[in-house]
Amino acid sequence: MYRDDTVAALGERLIVASVQDSIDKGRAIEETGPRASRNRLQTTTLLDALADGKFDAAIGGARRDEEKARAKERIFSHRDEFGQWDPKQQRPELWSLYNGRVRRGEHLRVFPLSNWTELDVWQYIQHEKIPLPSIYFSHDREVFERDNMLYAANAHVTLGPGERIRTETVRFRTIGDMTCTGAVRSTASTLDDVIAEVAAARLTERGATRADDRFTEASMEDRKREGYF
Repeated sequence: MYRDDTVAALGERLIVASVQDSIDKGRAIEETGPRASRNRLQTTTLLDALADGKFDAAIGGARRDEEKARAKERIFSHRDEFGQWDPKQQRPELWSLYNGRVRRGEHLRVFPLSNWTELDVWQYIQHEKIPLPSIYFSHDREVFERDNMLYAANAHVTLGPGERIRTETVRFRTIGDMTCTGAVRSTASTLDDVIAEVAAARLTERGATRADDRFTEASMEDRKREGYF
């Protein structure tokens, strides 16, 4: 609802690409089991959508403080004709000059907020009075605990031995795939509360809430090389 209302207010055309469609078409194979995740499947869906739309650039909200692989990104981050990222072949960005040249089939991932922090984002939201969905603020939700993280109970996750659904007061520091994005216990129900909480945090939102970054030390970088956002 929030997304659709925002699109309507801006008068823009919304293009939606679905991981489920990629699975149904045989373009992606769905994982099974208690730890199954759709996160990696998003890469196929994204690359197909970029190719279908013949887009030269895709704008994302990633920041360098989120994760060490993202700290290697440029603001204009080049992707080859296969949608792949090579951190060793990035273009210099001296004096904030950006090279937007791409050849046929290539594209750029553009990250305007690269040098922002999570706190910067929240302070900007407060200053500009930007409306947000309630999921970013504390609310009661059915969750289960796994590997010291709280996941929302959902149809895409199978509970493992000893895992039980319970209700907790939580909020989400970041929004992502339900199969790998956790909530944090929080009573922050206003912008002032969230800003105070973020200012005191010592772990980035991805580090605190994204299980997909914990598979290996280079988990995010591996996915980005394949075409992940």
